[in-house]
Amino acid sequence: MKLGDWEFRAFHDGRFKLDGGSMFGVVPKVMWEQKHPADDMNRIDLDLRCLLVDHGDRRILVDTGMGDRWEDRQIDMFGLVRRPNQLTAELAEAGITRESITDVVLTHLHFDHAGGALREVDGDLVPVFPNARHWIQKRHWNWADQPSERDRASFRADDFRVLADKGQLQMVDGADEIMPGVRVTPVNGHTPGQQMVEFNTGQGTVVFCGDLLPFLSQVHVPWIMGFDLNPLLTVTEKKQFLSRAVEENFTLVFEHDTENEAATVKFEDGKFKPERVFTLAEPEG
Repeated sequence: MKLGDWEFRAFHDGRFKLDGGSMFGVVPKVMWEQKHPADDMNRIDLDLRCLLVDHGDRRILVDTGMGDRWEDRQIDMFGLVRRPNQLTAELAEAGITRESITDVVLTHLHFDHAGGALREVDGDLVPVFPNARHWIQKRHWNWADQPSERDRASFRADDFRVLADKGQLQMVDGADEIMPGVRVTPVNGHTPGQQMVEFNTGQGTVVFCGDLLPFLSQVHVPWIMGFDLNPLLTVTEKKQFLSRAVEENFTLVFEHDTENEAATVKFEDGKFKPERVFTLAEPEG
C-alpha cells in the first residue's frame, strides 16, 4: 500500500499457537471460537506479522516475530510453524537485505514480538539487523529487565542487553515523534510501556496495533486478553485509541490475526465495528 511517498508492506515470521482462553480472558469460548477455532489443546492460531515501511532514506521494520532460537519442546508447545529465518528470507525474496533496515521499532519485548531481533552466530548473539537502531520505551525496557512473576516467561531479557552493548538501542521516554512522520504512543494495560506505532503520511495514518488489538475481532472493546497485566486499563486505552481511529480514519494493521491484515473502523449502534477490511498488498480488495 502506498500513501504519498510512504510504502507499507507486511511480512511474516510464521505462525504459532496460544491458549484461546488466555487470548480472550473472560469472553466465553462459545463466542470467541466462532472466529478463532481452537485445536484439541484449546490453542488458536496467531500470525507473526511484521510491518515494513519505506519512506525517503528510512526503511523501518515494526516487530520481528519469534526468530529461530527455540528448542523442540518449545516449538511443540507453541505449535510454531515457520521455515528457517523466515522473516529475513521473505525480506530477501522481496529484494530487501538485513543490512538495509535502518530502524526496528519494537512494540514491546515479549518473545513473539522481539524474538527475531537477534540470531546466534558461532555461539554468540548478534543483531539480525546490524545497521538498525532499535526503538523501545524506556519504561518497558526497565520492566523487561525485572518483570513480575506473572509475566516473566514472556521475556528473554538477557538477549536484549546485546542491543545495548552494540550501541543499537534507542530508548524513548513516553509519547514522541521518533523520526519525521513516525510517532510512538505508550499503552500500559497489556504490559508497562508497550508502544503503538503511528505513521502519519499526510494522506492518512497507518497504525501497527501490537497487543492492544492483536486481532480484528478485538475491536469489540470487552474482548481483551487474559495476558493483560491491567485489564481495566486496557479497556480504557482501547476506547481512547478506537475513538481516534474512527475520527481520523486510521488504517489499523493487526499483528496476530491470521485472516485479517488491516482494517478501518466505525462507531455504530454504540459499538466499534470493522468498516473496511483489506490487505496492504490489495487495499481495495
